Amino acid sequence: MTGAPIVKAQMADVPAVRRPAKRSFVGRLLVALTVLFLTGFVVLPVVNVFSQALSNGIGAYVDTFYVPAPNPEAKLTLPERQKLSAERGSAELTWSSIRLSCVIAAIVVPLNIVFGLAAAWAITKFRFKGRVLLVTLIDLPFSISPVIAGLIFVLLFGRGGIFGAWATNLEWPDPTSLTWQGFAGHWWPLAFARTYDGIIFTPLAMVLATIFVTFPFVARSLIPLMDVQGSEEELAALSLGAGGWRTFRTVTLANIKWGLLYGAILCTARAFGEFGAVSVVSGHIDINDTMPLRIEKLWNDYDMQAAFSVATLLAGLAIVTLIIKSVVEWKTNRTQVAEPLEMEVKSDEHRSAEDQQILRLLAGAQGREP
Repeated sequence: MTGAPIVKAQMADVPAVRRPAKRSFVGRLLVALTVLFLTGFVVLPVVNVFSQALSNGIGAYVDTFYVPAPNPEAKLTLPERQKLSAERGSAELTWSSIRLSCVIAAIVVPLNIVFGLAAAWAITKFRFKGRVLLVTLIDLPFSISPVIAGLIFVLLFGRGGIFGAWATNLEWPDPTSLTWQGFAGHWWPLAFARTYDGIIFTPLAMVLATIFVTFPFVARSLIPLMDVQGSEEELAALSLGAGGWRTFRTVTLANIKWGLLYGAILCTARAFGEFGAVSVVSGHIDINDTMPLRIEKLWNDYDMQAAFSVATLLAGLAIVTLIIKSVVEWKTNRTQVAEPLEMEVKSDEHRSAEDQQILRLLAGAQGREP
């Protein structure tokens, strides 16, 4: 009988469900202006990109990326053959820019994930001299123009740069040219069909420039999250006999997986869309074009439809990035809300069934899932 007064007293503390407040005229005006601004500067440009790309039909859109070889039996005039050859060459350069963008992103994103994890771990788990300087250096690419960043690499690795004598004579293989040569006369069946001389005006310089402008994203996504979580769970795992790698894999990485994915998504989007830094170090050579550089050259050649067609790939990547980003943010917020409540329910397992029901009612009134 003593449980009834407690139930009534605790039920009285359950907050009432709040009804959504009516927006004032100023609030509605601000919402309308926000929607109008986003429509004019975000939605309409994206719609225009896709409409311009499809302005000449699906066939012209496909021809931007693939032009079939002519029929050997077809009788084409010399101007027609020249036009077809130019279209096929343009399509091949477009595919080359897509492949190079994918290769750069495939190299840059894993390296930035490793660097971001190491930097976030060092900054949040340890206190050392130079910690503030390290945080400042991580934020440095946000305050430097990408064009200036590209110029820095030219001054470092260019022919007259600080490391010019070494960088100019450096010979390195193209990873994308790996081919099978067999064992006949060779001890190793694989070989690189193409090599590069020097660093500047090569894909290696473009990778370095992209790493510089994108490395803050993963670290900046993890530092606040790991700082809030603290080191208690890692210390508990180590005290129970878990090794360092197992602690990192089962405790640290499990707690930061959504933040890590969030930073990797932003890093990938920036790596594909970077223009300023890679434009400086690419040398404006056709084989060094990424998708943004290819769009610029098509636009300068007055091939508007092809430029917009390539731009749809970047626009589609941006849309997919926003969708994944929203899902990750929702998942992160849901996890952050569910974890404290789960700990609260686990700590109250010794309570009676009536008290546990009250806890669920309190959680439901606050908009949380029990």
